[in-house]
Amino acid sequence: MGDHLIEHWPGEGVCILRLNRPAKYNSLSTALTDDLRTALVRIKERGVRVLLLAANGNGFCAGADLSERKTMSDDQKFAHNRAISGLADDIAALPCPTIAGLNGHALGGGCEIALACDLRFMVRNAKIGLTEARIGAIPGAGGTQRLPRLIGTARALEMMYSGEPIEAPQAETWGLVNRTFPDAAAMEAAMLEFAALVSLRSRRGMQLLKSVVYSGFNRPISEGLEGERVAITEILRSRDYREGISAFAERRSPLFD
Repeated sequence: MGDHLIEHWPGEGVCILRLNRPAKYNSLSTALTDDLRTALVRIKERGVRVLLLAANGNGFCAGADLSERKTMSDDQKFAHNRAISGLADDIAALPCPTIAGLNGHALGGGCEIALACDLRFMVRNAKIGLTEARIGAIPGAGGTQRLPRLIGTARALEMMYSGEPIEAPQAETWGLVNRTFPDAAAMEAAMLEFAALVSLRSRRGMQLLKSVVYSGFNRPISEGLEGERVAITEILRSRDYREGISAFAERRSPLFD
């Protein structure tokens, strides 16, 4: 792993992957994209319970590194796009809770990897958007599908047609980000506090919760409810549930697997 990506474990089961190309606004070079995908495999194998995706510098991520892409052949451009798209899919497929901490602008592919996370925290002076229309392109790493599901088709198309990012307060009002903060320090403190809380929950319970919610998106509610019933059947038979009930009765904190 190069110095453009920093991996840090601040607590039991909590991992921070921090983009570290501040001079390039953490744009996704081929090397950074590949390192991120490799890191996701590694932290999953290590048993990550909560992933925080963060960044150094004044921006979260400006998307694909266009200065690098300018020198690429068409085949290389296709491969680079597929790698960024694959990165977003890898993030979305993680079974653990994921949070993107937007310390600055999240644009294009940077917005798309944030969309692939479960939650987004953002500083109030930052902007977020799918800006591909500015260069004659369209989002190619999940943005056309994830953004409408999050904020609705009309608002998503407004953002994508214009290519103009929106400010944090508007993003919070629209439900694009969960919380906004006055500065990066306050945001990261809140992320770590929330991650520490979630890391105490049942690992399998969080995995099933995430799976049930997302798998029900494009299914009739009857099928989604059946998926919930199947999941809760597993939960009610689990060691973690027995521990939770015992801890409640004994007025202590549960010790989940």
